[in-house]
Amino acid sequence: MGVFSRLSDIVNSNINSMLDKAEDPEKVVRLIIQEMEDTLVEVRSNAARALADRKEVTRKKDEFVRRSVEWESKAELAIAKGRDDLARGAVAAKRKAEEMIGLLDGELKAIDGTVDKTNDDLSRLQAKLKEARAKQRSLEIRRHAASDSVRISRQVNDGRIEEALAKFDRYERRIDELEAEAESWALGRPRTLEHEFAELEAEDAVNAELEALKKRVANRTSTSGQN
Repeated sequence: MGVFSRLSDIVNSNINSMLDKAEDPEKVVRLIIQEMEDTLVEVRSNAARALADRKEVTRKKDEFVRRSVEWESKAELAIAKGRDDLARGAVAAKRKAEEMIGLLDGELKAIDGTVDKTNDDLSRLQAKLKEARAKQRSLEIRRHAASDSVRISRQVNDGRIEEALAKFDRYERRIDELEAEAESWALGRPRTLEHEFAELEAEDAVNAELEALKKRVANRTSTSGQN
């Protein structure tokens, strides 16, 4: 079943409104595009036929114009020869040719009107088709984005992820336990010579910093007493 009943329905359509009311917008927009494309083929076919008709009518008009000129020339010749009877017949034939020229001019005018209207219809139809295709692309982008969002949400909320994180926590806890076990082996062991010297060096550094601090405090006290 077609979405539109005639060309005017297409060019005057509100695609946004049609899609808003549709239960399946993507299906509706596909139908709209298909019908527009079919109508575009039909309109172009009509335009081609009208152009062919114009060529044929123009050719006929040119033939009657030629005949009119020819009968006028024959009438002049008959008059020059004193044959008024032949001249009268030539004039009558010329008038018939001119009458046909007038009729063909009317046909050409009608055909030109049809061609102009068809050209306008084509422009408007192509604009609507472009709009419909843009809507189709927009709907496809939105559908893909929604599908990706659903997929990501499912993955985030999937119990397998929480299970994997829990396994990681247990694995990290096991490493902590192994490290603690390794450190426990060092507890209670006799101090090494290196440890003893390290402590002495650290003690010297602390004493040196303490003496420097005492001197600074003494200097400040002495300066304050002088003032």
